[in-house]
Amino acid sequence: MDIARSTWKELAAVMGPDSIFLLPIGSTEPHGPHLALDTDVTIARAQAERSAEVLEQAGIMAVVLPALPYGVTRFAGDFPGAISLRPGTLWALLEDLILTLEEVGVRRIVFCNGHLEPEHIEVIRGVVLDHSELGPTTAQAIFPDHTRRKAAARLSQEFQSGECHAGEYETSIVQAVDPSAVRENARELLPPVEIGLIDGIAQGKTTFAEMGAEECYCGDPAAATAAHGEQQLQVLASIVTDACRVAWPDLFSS
Repeated sequence: MDIARSTWKELAAVMGPDSIFLLPIGSTEPHGPHLALDTDVTIARAQAERSAEVLEQAGIMAVVLPALPYGVTRFAGDFPGAISLRPGTLWALLEDLILTLEEVGVRRIVFCNGHLEPEHIEVIRGVVLDHSELGPTTAQAIFPDHTRRKAAARLSQEFQSGECHAGEYETSIVQAVDPSAVRENARELLPPVEIGLIDGIAQGKTTFAEMGAEECYCGDPAAATAAHGEQQLQVLASIVTDACRVAWPDLFSS
């Protein structure tokens, strides 16, 4: 269920402590010369929708919330189109969303994140720690963090390397769910770019430009295919549903 396209009466019919609410979290930032600024939003929404499908196949009501299109976005700040929240602003926004949902009876919230900047991810992790207990009057939020080593190992080699900003991994997913958002004439001509992202972060570098991503991408977007994107989406959905199963085994045992 996509509540952005629902009436309040339709939503009221699925409200309850056993429904899982999924919040897609993305960003607005440049993704090379071939992908739109809302790429992370597209990926986060697709991850949430695929996860909802899997949950509903298990007999669980899953509700996809409207996507959050902004995050902590500093790495792409040297290029037009990067719109960043301050970490405290993102924290307060996520906190408010949890508390508002909690007030109307929601008890199970999942953050489906598509934006991989470390500072952004640290905020999400922190908010989840503050809302880790499920209770009669309190909501529990979980974050299936696919940047964690165990989850990342289930995704592509490019993703695991960190060289995946608008590369094969992200481009493939967008090809699979919103092919009109890919500028194919530009993508096909792009050479692979390795910037040593993980080492660069460890060295204190704070922007893609500083690390050598002159076109605001890294990885190999020319190698992207919709089929690869579909496969990666299925993995992302399994990471989310596995996390739900661990957090709320009572829903899956009924």
